[in-house]
Amino acid sequence: MKQAAQHGNIDAFYIIIEEDVQLLEYIDKLSFVDTPLHIAAYAGHIPFAMELMRLKPSFSRKLNPNGFSPIHLALKNGHGELVCRLLEVDGELFRVKGREGVTPLHYVAATDDYLDQLEKFLEFCPHSIEDVTIRNENALHIALKYDKLDAFIRLVRWLRKNWSRHSILWESKVLNWKDEKGNTPLHIAVYKNQPKAVKKLLLYSGINIYAKNLEEKTAGDILVQQNQIENREIKVMLRRVGAIRAPSLPGVTYYARYLWSMFSHVEKARMHCLGEWTEISDDRRNMLLVVATLLMTVTYQGVLSPPGGLWQDDYHPEPNTTLPATRKFNSSAPIPNEAGTPVDLRYFPFWVFLSLNSLTFMLSYSTILLLIPTQRIYRIVRLSLISLSVCYIVSLTVIIPTRFWETFWYVSICLLLCIFLLNTSATCVAWSYKACL
Repeated sequence: MKQAAQHGNIDAFYIIIEEDVQLLEYIDKLSFVDTPLHIAAYAGHIPFAMELMRLKPSFSRKLNPNGFSPIHLALKNGHGELVCRLLEVDGELFRVKGREGVTPLHYVAATDDYLDQLEKFLEFCPHSIEDVTIRNENALHIALKYDKLDAFIRLVRWLRKNWSRHSILWESKVLNWKDEKGNTPLHIAVYKNQPKAVKKLLLYSGINIYAKNLEEKTAGDILVQQNQIENREIKVMLRRVGAIRAPSLPGVTYYARYLWSMFSHVEKARMHCLGEWTEISDDRRNMLLVVATLLMTVTYQGVLSPPGGLWQDDYHPEPNTTLPATRKFNSSAPIPNEAGTPVDLRYFPFWVFLSLNSLTFMLSYSTILLLIPTQRIYRIVRLSLISLSVCYIVSLTVIIPTRFWETFWYVSICLLLCIFLLNTSATCVAWSYKACL
């Protein structure tokens, strides 16, 4: 059996099974054993490993005498593709704890071998970000402990980009998690003198800069005790967020503290909205698409056929003439008009209608952008929506006469701001947020 697994020979494997059909059951009863799946994972034989995974899924969670699962062995020997195939079958395998409570994510965080696949692994099992070792260290602690800054940055970036309903809890919990000595990732980043890691952590609203370890020391206390010349960059950053006080550094103004507080609230609100948005069911998403499309249709028609209608002819009265009785206004003062302009253009309620109609159009437009899938093929639909919004604005320029340009420019600027803000928000949600660094 061992030779069949080492060579990935499926035919030889079944010949052995014919001789002893209870062999796999016997192996499965052992607590610590090198199963055929362990051997195949170590050697990187994907077809053989997938066949064993199909026949005996329980093998994938067993530990060998050295305390490693099949995924641990595959990672240690550089078989990333095999790891992905196993995770496709059962994503929870990324949470299997091996020796000293180390999960596959912990191993990946301690090396630079799988940086390109790190986020892909997390997609299979997002909850693995919460797992800790017997030393109560999570993946962030381990990445900093082994000076794997790239892995650390990718992990923190993933926390920001993750939109699940648990994202806010994870961000607060993982970033402030304490190891067996009470140190948070910020403590370790300061202790290891890693300014990029400190800067990355301070960008997040959930970070507790005043957390104390078992020695009753904050990250600022550790930095002050080190008193190294090369850590001045970290000292400046901690000083600016109020984590330490130092006479040699510029003071933190009330305005700076206010901005930091505002950033925290905005960031939490953003993550909450993203979490709720991504939890929308397909049926509700389809319903919202239908409603938003109908609203866009009605509001666009409202510009083409506004209340009161459009003038059908030009009227430019001569001086000292009276308005014909057929005209709408019962006034002796002549009121000129141009064909194609709204009859009620001079009335305030018309501008209320125009403003609310335009706002509804833009909100519906942004809602559709949010609901459309993010694949490249749908960019044509997005481009069509943008073109339609431009047509809406052009329609306004057609029906509003030249003498109303001052008012029109005021409305147009408001609409353009709505387009910019809503379209930017929709794009940022549709395509994941990029890292701030």
